[in-house]
Amino acid sequence: MAKKDEGSRVRDTLRVGGELPDPGSAPVGPGKKAKALERLGSAGERLSALQEALYAEGVGGGNRSVLLVLQGMDTSGKGGTVSHVLGLVNPMGVRYAAFKKPTAVERRHHYLWRIRKQLPAPGRIGVFDRSHYEDILVPQVSGLLTAAERRRRYAELNAFEAELAEAGTTVLKVFLHISPEEQLKRLKARLVTPEKRWKYNPGDLEARSHWPAYAKAYAGIFEKTSTAQAPWYAVPADHKWYRNWAVAELLIETLADLKPRFPEPDYDVEAELAKLKGVGVSA
Repeated sequence: MAKKDEGSRVRDTLRVGGELPDPGSAPVGPGKKAKALERLGSAGERLSALQEALYAEGVGGGNRSVLLVLQGMDTSGKGGTVSHVLGLVNPMGVRYAAFKKPTAVERRHHYLWRIRKQLPAPGRIGVFDRSHYEDILVPQVSGLLTAAERRRRYAELNAFEAELAEAGTTVLKVFLHISPEEQLKRLKARLVTPEKRWKYNPGDLEARSHWPAYAKAYAGIFEKTSTAQAPWYAVPADHKWYRNWAVAELLIETLADLKPRFPEPDYDVEAELAKLKGVGVSA
């Protein structure tokens, strides 16, 4: 994908609409690590200010929230993105949820049951580390979904996200696009670095062996569930510094479009200031 002007909106560039960008590319924004880290710092200030306004709006009775959905192959950096991007804002305004293999209790319910329990309250930024899309991906790759069942789930997820939008939640769906070559490097790093071994899961190799099947499943998801109100964005993820900057900018653009507002006080500001005059501290 050719690189666009620096002034291009990140969402316009990274929105999925055909061929995915090269995992090692920088299709918009900074092309070098030093510049990306510099810009991430300033992005943090903007992101924090927007999040504070959204949180205050929710406290004041507003109903709006944002849900950041992070999907990607193992080692694509879902956890790292949460740490480096959401770590820039006040944790009071963030709700994080990671979805792994369903438990026995969760399997007794509809697959969206556990998802609904983790949705962000008004004023919050919700973050899903994996999401409701795992309930298409894994069963499809495992051969547990028929074509008809898969179509039904596409329709269910589109209806679910339309319901969220109607209720005031803006859904931001991000695919962290990593190459198999970079994944291999990161898996090896987890084994040879003692402090990273806790991240390694032997099952990751099993998923890696099905890479083409996962790529096909994701292609179907992008085609069938990238809607006007909840589109998919593909972020090149071979370079962690670019991944973090791009996701931060996607969040900033999303929040900026919402224009969150600090609520008006339900008291007389001037009267309260007058009360403060001459107010002392009791002994």
